[in-house]
Amino acid sequence: MTDAAPSPASDEFAGSPYWRRNLAVCLFGSFTTIVAMTLLLPFLPIYVAELGVKTPQAVVQWSGVAFGATIFGAALLSPVWGKLADRYGRKPILIRASLGMAVTMSLIGMAQNVWQLVGLRLLAGLVGGYASGSIVLIATQTPRRRSGWALGTLSTGVMAGSLVGPLVGGVLPGLIGVRETFFAAGAMIFLAFLATTLFIREDPQDLIRRRADRKAAPGGAWTMIPDRRPVFAMLLTALMLMLATMSIEPIITVYVSQLMTDQSRVTLIAGFVMSASALGSVLAASRLGKLADRLGSWNVVMGCLVATGLLLIPQAFVTRTWQLILLRFLMGVSLAGLLPSITSLIRHSVPTAVAGNILGYSTSAQFAGQVIGPLVGGFVGGQFGMRAVFLTTSTLIFCAAAYNWIVSRKVGRRPA
Repeated sequence: MTDAAPSPASDEFAGSPYWRRNLAVCLFGSFTTIVAMTLLLPFLPIYVAELGVKTPQAVVQWSGVAFGATIFGAALLSPVWGKLADRYGRKPILIRASLGMAVTMSLIGMAQNVWQLVGLRLLAGLVGGYASGSIVLIATQTPRRRSGWALGTLSTGVMAGSLVGPLVGGVLPGLIGVRETFFAAGAMIFLAFLATTLFIREDPQDLIRRRADRKAAPGGAWTMIPDRRPVFAMLLTALMLMLATMSIEPIITVYVSQLMTDQSRVTLIAGFVMSASALGSVLAASRLGKLADRLGSWNVVMGCLVATGLLLIPQAFVTRTWQLILLRFLMGVSLAGLLPSITSLIRHSVPTAVAGNILGYSTSAQFAGQVIGPLVGGFVGGQFGMRAVFLTTSTLIFCAAAYNWIVSRKVGRRPA
């Protein structure tokens, strides 16, 4: 099945003449900002202890609060920034995000107590969102026939940043110091700010058209969408994407320890298991995005969901750690096709005038999956055993695939 013809005017999907250059800048900026935002993960507990938190239990608790504050802030304001991007332009939102993150990251390096750390981490989530803003810009500027490849390429930069960031964070504090590492992160994001300001270009006429479209439909973003079923299906899929990735997080170290006789290497192997899916996604995202341009995004979404559900089942029955690492890597490959296809389907199901707002909800759905996934994994693992986590997640993924199949069939029968 190919994607149904969108109801918005076809000229919206011709693409901007600047889309290739903008993609290169957004790829650099997304990679840089994600590296800067994730490099603190290895040494966050150390920094919390330096700020005066004494007991190991309190260090763990405050580290979790500080880490989650950024996710909460980003989930809260993503739709708002998307709406403002529709109204005032996508480039100004990227400039705001990169400059705000550069300043906030530098201020984190000057925190004097743990409350300031948590507050600044929350602020980083509220003012940030460069990667999600880049997705909106590229999704709305790229020609329809190349959107899957472009969004897959952008996803590669985001996921590569999430892999490289913790590695950099494991090395840099030992070389220059913990606080200085935050200053270096702020400088990295400032480079993204300069590149965005100098090189990204938007078509002024596009902003004028979006404003005219919004005035013609004053009822709000959702009233401008001719068929909301694809959008709701993609929001659910975005949540499931992160739920499938994160549900294993609470149990992974204990699960790996049950598969090993040498307990001194449990943490190292658990790190490999966690990184395997991200590595698979990095290697496959642009290729699956290109495949979506050829076969249709609906087909890629359903195929990736089914493959993910199938790959989760044997993870419950592995007997060696290398088997788990291999299966997580393959699952990362299957998950890689979801994000560009989700974005592409939403983009081509809504008018340009509200694309940023709706894609902001997609970002919030992903953050919700990051929160719900560990909660589901922890509850199911505690009540029914760790193997049940994989089987429960697999069942949820299969349900999402079935729902997408039903919606795609109904949308496919809709007159163009």
